[in-house]
Amino acid sequence: MATQLSPSLERAAACHSLLLRLPPAARADTVDGRLARLAEHRPGVIGPRLWRSRGSGAREALRPLRAGGAPLRAVLVENPEGPAELVLVADRCRIPAAELAALADWLTADDPGEPPLAGSRPAKQAPAARPATPWGLGDPRRAGRVSTLTRTVPGTDEARLRKATALTLSRYEEEHDGGPGPLHLEFGEARPGRAYTPALAPPLPMSWYWERAADGTHTGHCQYDEGAIAADVAHSFADHLARTATDPDPGAPVLTDNAARAVLALGSTPAPATAPGEPRIDRRIAELARLRPDAPAVSDEDGTLSYRELTERADLLAAGLRALGVTPGSRIGVCLDRSATTVVAFLAVLRTGCAYVPMDPRYPAGRLRHTATDAGVPLVITTGDFPATDGVRTATPEELATAGARWTEPVTDDAANPPAYVIYTSGSTGRPKGVTVPHANVTALIRATAPTYGLGPDDVWTFFHSSAFDFSVWEIWGCLLTGGRLTVVPYWVSRSPDDFRDLLAERRVTVLSQTPSAFSQLIEADRRAAPGAARPAPRLVVFGGEPLDPRTLGPWFAEHPPSACRLVNMFGITETTVHVTARTVTPADTVAGTRSVGRALPGWSVSVRDEHGRVLPPGPAGEIWVGGAGIAEGYLGQPELTAERFVTDPLTGERLYRSGDKGRLRPDGGLEHLGRIDSQVKIRGHRVELDEIRAVLLATPQVAGAAVILREGSRSDRADARIDAYAVLRPGATVRQALAECRLVLPDYMVPGTLTEVPEIPLTLNGKLDTARLPQPRAAHAGERPGPAPRPAADDLAATVLKLWAHHLDLAEVRPDDNFFEIGGNSLLVIRVLAELRDLGLPKVSMPEFYRHTDAGRFIELLRSRHTSGDGEGPAA
Repeated sequence: MATQLSPSLERAAACHSLLLRLPPAARADTVDGRLARLAEHRPGVIGPRLWRSRGSGAREALRPLRAGGAPLRAVLVENPEGPAELVLVADRCRIPAAELAALADWLTADDPGEPPLAGSRPAKQAPAARPATPWGLGDPRRAGRVSTLTRTVPGTDEARLRKATALTLSRYEEEHDGGPGPLHLEFGEARPGRAYTPALAPPLPMSWYWERAADGTHTGHCQYDEGAIAADVAHSFADHLARTATDPDPGAPVLTDNAARAVLALGSTPAPATAPGEPRIDRRIAELARLRPDAPAVSDEDGTLSYRELTERADLLAAGLRALGVTPGSRIGVCLDRSATTVVAFLAVLRTGCAYVPMDPRYPAGRLRHTATDAGVPLVITTGDFPATDGVRTATPEELATAGARWTEPVTDDAANPPAYVIYTSGSTGRPKGVTVPHANVTALIRATAPTYGLGPDDVWTFFHSSAFDFSVWEIWGCLLTGGRLTVVPYWVSRSPDDFRDLLAERRVTVLSQTPSAFSQLIEADRRAAPGAARPAPRLVVFGGEPLDPRTLGPWFAEHPPSACRLVNMFGITETTVHVTARTVTPADTVAGTRSVGRALPGWSVSVRDEHGRVLPPGPAGEIWVGGAGIAEGYLGQPELTAERFVTDPLTGERLYRSGDKGRLRPDGGLEHLGRIDSQVKIRGHRVELDEIRAVLLATPQVAGAAVILREGSRSDRADARIDAYAVLRPGATVRQALAECRLVLPDYMVPGTLTEVPEIPLTLNGKLDTARLPQPRAAHAGERPGPAPRPAADDLAATVLKLWAHHLDLAEVRPDDNFFEIGGNSLLVIRVLAELRDLGLPKVSMPEFYRHTDAGRFIELLRSRHTSGDGEGPAA
């Protein structure tokens, strides 16, 4: 996006200047006379006289022409201690550099002859805008402030310098829309006693003027606007340009080894000075239970467990695991709805020296079965009907407790830092992959964050997220390892912003962890709260799981000032133990819309690398690599993928994780997150490999070819973000059949919102997906509905509901037999629909009720029954 130039900056960019020391023989009255002669022969070229000054010649050479004045100004700067200086300032377009130099020669020559100017050219309209320079990382508050630097390159020529400039710029700048680039380039000859400034302000964000000396050495004079390009970035750019001009190797790294080490230090934050302490989660919590046995630990709908009760129940289940033959080092599945029992089960697994493998009971049977098989779990703790899986037994918490009551042997083991958990993330092969994380990573995360954010026993946290989502690792252990009280958020409350708002207020939650999508819904619920109602009052909100747009937070700051509630944006990855960087969000960010996710946490490091893994300086975009205390052990049972993504840095010997995320380092060591390099996306907080969805589609018997894309949402909460799929169907197959096959394997958030049949998948000349040629997506079973559309009852209620669904689902029409989730709906859109129905005065419908009435016709009948019973107001039935 281009930025507008201010009028003063625009005038300065349109001018150039030449400063020359007058020879001793030159007289001011002679120069004055020649200027008068020039004005007589070339009217309108110069002002009426030679100006005189006793100030600085260098400063005078940077003062632009007056708007609407003559295209040339001459000033004689008198210096009592040395030769006088003549400063010529001219309009760049009307008096080019060659003519300005010729004029200087004529004014100071012994025998000048005729005036050299061929005549004043007509004025040209200077560009009023500059192209955006995102890699420059300038400070908008310093826009218009110009800084300079110089670099000298021996033994080169203009052609090599032009090539070096283009190559350097290609390392910094991503592809743009074909408009003008951000750099202005000029060449000239160096002459003793003269200083030429090609523009009094850079006409583009950065300008270079290269002067060639008699010995062939080129000196580059660079101007850059501090509002567009930060000083550190400008100097790094200049260093790389100079090296490239000397050795124009396209494959050369941007930085020398020493410079790369300095950048690595910039992106690293030292670990806390305090001793690491006990690395194991279960042992730390056992110590807390010894010190504060009666302090509340976990609360759910059934009551509260103290730290003593938590550890006692965990030890009982751990004994039950031992009684059922579980040995240290095993991986144990936990497939439970969120509750205090879930936390007890996790802690029990850790007490036995095993790693827990969390599974969401709402996932389809095929995905649960794959996770259990791939993880090699001998047992799954569950209360539901876990799908039968060869070699895997199941046990309820009650069964474990019964078995544990009869166990008399010790349950704990002696391992210092075994794996704590294995969480499965989306995989490009069509199957999720397990990430193994040891205890010490989790305790290091809490050690890195607790002092900064004051985490302690007075805090009340929420357990809001699915235990299969690694944000829950932060919620559960962040709370319990700092002695806080964990409040379990029931599933349906987590799906109802109004009920969640009430829970936050009732339980007096102080530490809240949210994806930006969910928090946007909470902001709306907070706005809808009745006057005088209790309001949430967290002191700390941590964002994670997906990119944050700070501009959505204005309404929250209006009700919750930063002095009362600190908002922190954290970037992280499952493979690096939940969080990597942190940045406090301020009200000013709601205007600026920054993409910065802050500096690395203490003990973590970030760097940005090129495609060869070489360190990039602040400015250029590349792949984010992470190092430090949070690096996971790797991918379970996938040594090749582990070796590909978990690598050794040749500069430091440190083990690093290649994230696949795109970003750029800032001069202050902060990180800007710019999305993904590959096909991985984030939707409603979940990490999704689009290639996994494509692989599942291709594995179904109905599909011969497939493509999957993410349609970014336009709303602040990204509720309308959607996965769109396209398929070439085999003869006789239908879209509905293909989607039914997907639902057997994919969790709800990964099932495409639309599946559009196409005759072929369009490709570019390079054989890549041509998204521009994909048709507009169609609802999941549009075109497959047999017979004419069922006609809704001729009443305002039905029409209102169908129109509202169509609006939120971005469809031309919704029919009474349509299912909300089969035509592109999701949980966030459910919240929007229910909120708008309430705004229209229609009866309140809870989230569980909606999920039991997902066909439009059934939902309309539910509303009609409520309305006729007098529950609510609105369109007549």
